[in-house]
Amino acid sequence: MSQTREAALSLLQKTYGYHSFRGEQAEIVEHVISGRNAFVLMPTGGGKSLCYQIPALCRPGVGVIISPLIALMQDQVDALTQLGVKAAAINSSMTGESISRTKSRIRAGELDLVYVAPERLLMDDFLALLHESTVALFAIDEAHCVSQWGHDFRPHYTQLAVLAEQFPNVPRIALTATADGPTRKDIIERLHLSQGRTFVAGFDRPNIHYSIVLKENPQKQILQFIKETHPRDSGIVYCLSRKMVDETAAWLGTQGFKALPYHAGG
Repeated sequence: MSQTREAALSLLQKTYGYHSFRGEQAEIVEHVISGRNAFVLMPTGGGKSLCYQIPALCRPGVGVIISPLIALMQDQVDALTQLGVKAAAINSSMTGESISRTKSRIRAGELDLVYVAPERLLMDDFLALLHESTVALFAIDEAHCVSQWGHDFRPHYTQLAVLAEQFPNVPRIALTATADGPTRKDIIERLHLSQGRTFVAGFDRPNIHYSIVLKENPQKQILQFIKETHPRDSGIVYCLSRKMVDETAAWLGTQGFKALPYHAGG
């Protein structure tokens, strides 16, 4: 085992409490720590975050993570903070004072990771800040947003090619759980990752399966399904309307289950 992988594994164990990497995680981490670019296609729950968090912690400077949603940023920051990692976010929900304080921490080298939206990163003042700081890596999360072939295209993502132009010596890793062949090719071209390496993890999830039955008596069928196959599990029942959500949750309550409705009107 190389010294780089040993250091990454030690960090994985001490900070995250995991005893080993899964799948291609170790290879991706080692690749990025060494300063090389990567595109990673990995299913949800496959451990994409570790593929950039650990290299960011192993390399000098702050890891800059581009993320499209404030809620995603905050979830990651909260989880990392609990682990003792110095993480922060900069987004539109923050006050000017908080943003200024976080920028000062970046400039002073006091942060391990910072999460920003693409719109924020592309501002001239933020790019100038990064030029004044030591940057460990750039991680472009939800990278399918780069591609017009993707289901969640965001124009600002296409401008992230500026990272390759202005920071040619800083490794970049783009990650997504959803990208078919054309989308994958588009992401790699738009982000100038053609000289990097592509990692595609398997999408087989043996714990997930579909079963389809004819609709006869929905309530009776739901009750039978829960009692016979998931008597002690938690679950989600999807309905086509808010009214049906409310009615189904109330009915499940009469059957002895702890059930609550959740929808946009709640």
